[in-house]
Amino acid sequence: MYPKDKRTIQILLVEDNPGDVRLTQETFREVKLPTHLHVVSDGVAALSFLHRQAPYQDAPRPDIILLDLNLPRKDGREVLAEIKQDPSLKRIPVLVLTTSKAEEDIIHSYNLHANCYISKPVDLNDFIHTIQTMNSFWLSIATLPPAF
Repeated sequence: MYPKDKRTIQILLVEDNPGDVRLTQETFREVKLPTHLHVVSDGVAALSFLHRQAPYQDAPRPDIILLDLNLPRKDGREVLAEIKQDPSLKRIPVLVLTTSKAEEDIIHSYNLHANCYISKPVDLNDFIHTIQTMNSFWLSIATLPPAF
């Protein structure tokens, strides 16, 4: 089970929908692993967080990024491209978590090296189940790259 050293798993949620943020936070509270969910609401803030720029100078390096595609100020596709082109960030798994089921978004996200593409269900129970299943795989089964 990850992490083997029992450290807290740092997760960055990049999401502008307050309802989805709240549901994701509540679902993560139920996770039996030590996690800390950081939330930013747009692409500019996400990159500031990742580069530890004001006001995120003390931000931890995330172990996983949950990224919505349709964001204000800077689109999630642009954020994904910048993350995967940056040698210091590209190993962080980026899970696209979005309402879009468009084939072009799916293909484009994988072309930009997304590690996973998840379409958010509209139904509340399905959304919770999706987050729980994602947590089960990425936090318990998958081996994440070491923090550095």
